[in-house]
Amino acid sequence: MTEPVTITARHNGPYLVTGPFILKDADGDEYDLTERKGSAIALCRCGGSTTKPFCDGTHSKKGFEAAERAVAAEQTS
Repeated sequence: MTEPVTITARHNGPYLVTGPFILKDADGDEYDLTERKGSAIALCRCGGSTTKPFCDGTHSKKGFEAAERAVAAEQTS
């Protein structure tokens, strides 16, 4: 039995994707993930990565806040 795909939104960071999966771009072309096999894939969530769709750590440099946390913080202010 294959393990399920798990997608975890990191606090103010990328989506971590684990498990066997296929990643395709908007044109339906498949990304070559052979070098990343067996490890989690970090997908950009802030929109600032220069290696999209993969995370390059830009979120920490630009102070990215996940929308749900930013809204919650605003509501408590």
